[in-house]
Amino acid sequence: MKPIRVIVSGGGTGGHIFPALSIANAIKSIQPEAEILFVGAEGRMEMQRVPAAGYEIKGLPIAGFDRKHLWKNISVLWKILKSQRMARRIIKDFRPDVAVGVGGYASGPTLNMAAKMGVPTLLQEQNSYAGVTNKLLAKNARKICVAYEGMERFFPKEKIMLTGNPVRQQLAQCPLSHAQAVEKIGFNPIRPVVLIIGGSLGARTINESVLSHLDDIAETRVQFVWQTGGYYFEEIHKTLTERGCPPNLKVTDFISHMDEAYRAADLVISRAGASSISEICLLGKPAILVPSPNVAEDHQTHNAMALVNRQAALMVKDADAVDQLIPLAIKTLTEPTNPYRSLGENALAMAFRDSAEVIAREVIKLAEEK
Repeated sequence: MKPIRVIVSGGGTGGHIFPALSIANAIKSIQPEAEILFVGAEGRMEMQRVPAAGYEIKGLPIAGFDRKHLWKNISVLWKILKSQRMARRIIKDFRPDVAVGVGGYASGPTLNMAAKMGVPTLLQEQNSYAGVTNKLLAKNARKICVAYEGMERFFPKEKIMLTGNPVRQQLAQCPLSHAQAVEKIGFNPIRPVVLIIGGSLGARTINESVLSHLDDIAETRVQFVWQTGGYYFEEIHKTLTERGCPPNLKVTDFISHMDEAYRAADLVISRAGASSISEICLLGKPAILVPSPNVAEDHQTHNAMALVNRQAALMVKDADAVDQLIPLAIKTLTEPTNPYRSLGENALAMAFRDSAEVIAREVIKLAEEK
């Protein structure tokens, strides 16, 4: 039988790219001869990350609508039309058996055109509140893989499959013990550790929350590992040089060994992006989530509440974080009566394992049916 041909489209953020690559890798592990082509948005993160992972990618000149400056959308409409034409050419040349959309700008024209050309499509929706692109594409999709229950609010029930989000599986394969991971950071393994992550670019509010409570951090036995994100690192480094950095606060712009950082952490502070939440659940980590207010349909708050409602995480609103976040983290780990470990146990109960493989098998099934 000839190898299946798959287009995977979407991106824009790590939250879209990591699942896309996980699905592609899972397809390859099941069918090593499968041919996979990515379609992304020009100038976005996927144009570097995908080739680095060993896959070919084509870029579309697509952009999102500017909701604040409506007059700027004339050029956006032109880019959409151009992207539709380019997507048609890519599909005609590559001749895929199936197309997979993971959300993000590029998946719109690519999967819309694929469906029009008779190619079966599968959507992967990472969030508990469906994105605009996937809602529009759902009508012609054959299968919709979701990470949360109750998604029939957005999609036809008969097309939905509850699979969870694919995550970086190596995170669960850390060879170090908790104590070894803490010692590798340079911390005391008998004192609790908070891991602060704001995504690859960082999160301004979370960073301001730390800077506003340096004295509280200096006075507690709790230890902090703080990933600032590359965008903010220089400014924060300068501030800490002037004001002094507490010895129990380790600061970095980027964490290359996230498996070790997670293994060391007793508590995680994070935005509430779909990938971050899936990782926290997979690893069973107690967490305080700070949903970003700068996302469509406030979907991060919906993601966070899915855990909060099952006592699987705590949440602090972005507007309250500067005042409340660090004191809450310290209180959570130092009050003897605080049952923070149960947060991690409840999060672990929500985890999906082998999501990428489950989705990959659905992709292969659609391709073979065609």
